[in-house]
Amino acid sequence: MKTSSRKELLRTIKYFTFTTSAGVVEMSSFTLLTQFSNFPYWSRYLIALVLSVIWNFSLNRRFTFKSNNNIPIAMLKVVFYYSIFTPISTIGGNYLVTVLHWNDYLVTIINLLCNGITEYLYQRFFVFGATLDSREIIRHKPTDLDHLL
Repeated sequence: MKTSSRKELLRTIKYFTFTTSAGVVEMSSFTLLTQFSNFPYWSRYLIALVLSVIWNFSLNRRFTFKSNNNIPIAMLKVVFYYSIFTPISTIGGNYLVTVLHWNDYLVTIINLLCNGITEYLYQRFFVFGATLDSREIIRHKPTDLDHLL
C-alpha cells in the first residue's frame, strides 16, 4: 500500500474513532435528556448534537486532520455545514418521531450516521483539505535551566 493511501486510511480510521466517541457524547446526553426532562424530541436532539459537534470538531481538528489553519475560519465553515444539516435533521427527525411515531433513539442513530459520513467528507475536503497535517508538533527540548523547574 502506498504511503499516501495508508496515511488516508489511518486518517479515516482515526476520524471515525473520534466520531464514535462524539456519538457516545450525543447518545449519552440525548438519553439523559430523554430520561430526566420533558423536552420535545427536537430540543433533546439539538442539545445533544451541539455537544457532540464541539467534541468532534475539537478532537478531529487537532488529532485527525492535524490542521494549523485559522480556527475561527474553520469553525465558520463547520457552522455553514451545520446550518444546512441541523435544520434538515432536526425537522426531519421531529417529523419521524412525532408524526410517523418512529423510535426516538432509532431516528437519532440514523441522524448520527448521516452526520458522521457527510461531515467527514466536508471536513476532509473543504474545511481542512488545504491545511492537512500543517500543525507541527513542537517537542520540548531540555535546556540547562530545566533542572531548576
